[in-house]
Amino acid sequence: MSPSLPAESGAPQPLIGIGPVRHTRLRPVRHAFAYRSYFLLLPMRRLAAAPVPALRRNRFGAIAFHDRDHGDGRADALAWFDELLASEGLRADGEVWLHCLPRVLGYAFKPVSFWYGHRADGSLAAIVAEVNNTFGERHCYLLAPPPGGRLAFGQTLQATKVFHVSPFCAVGGDYRFRFLRTDLGAPGAPGGRTVVRVDHHDADGALLQTSAAGELAPLTPARIRQAFFGVPLMTLGVVLRIHWQALQLWLKRLPLFRKPEPPRRFVTR
Repeated sequence: MSPSLPAESGAPQPLIGIGPVRHTRLRPVRHAFAYRSYFLLLPMRRLAAAPVPALRRNRFGAIAFHDRDHGDGRADALAWFDELLASEGLRADGEVWLHCLPRVLGYAFKPVSFWYGHRADGSLAAIVAEVNNTFGERHCYLLAPPPGGRLAFGQTLQATKVFHVSPFCAVGGDYRFRFLRTDLGAPGAPGGRTVVRVDHHDADGALLQTSAAGELAPLTPARIRQAFFGVPLMTLGVVLRIHWQALQLWLKRLPLFRKPEPPRRFVTR
């Protein structure tokens, strides 16, 4: 871990990642954009054991994290995650890392967050992709090892799309996830970087290609100021960009799909 954070020796530390978000639609017309963003990568068990002064948790801050923005909205998001895995016959008794957008000046919109549940030996037990749409709905995709198999960074993982996100995409096909880390398994190591790719395929093949990447650094007051002033009003900007891109797609005369009822089950595996 970086020596710049005053913490217990060897304890995982909350991180901030700064980098690009990319989105490409391949058909029926090509439409692509990219913008600079940042995210938090939080060791939830370490934070449950001892708070970190740099992280404004469940209180107002320029950049803050609120548990109720995740899972079923309860005051302890980690407890929700542990209960979810237990209900699916899984157990992550090691660190649980949450990759998410923060609240910025009290405002949050998180299109997708990722939970990485590790076993005590450091191996991955499960990944949960937590998706929010602009209608105030949330759904989770649980990515778990196949029977007798294992989960690892770099694999391509699939989940059937069952949740409405965009009026320009039907609810159908599948998502293909790929999670990459270049810090050699030690989050926060010097030179650490993470990349998440989520592609949407339908019956005709690849439709959307998206990614979020960032250089990882310890969450310190200086890094928070860098992110806050480098990308002003970031979470509000996410919502404005969603609507701006939707307008452009509408002007390109892409067909619209009616929003269906959300799936009955909160979690899809």
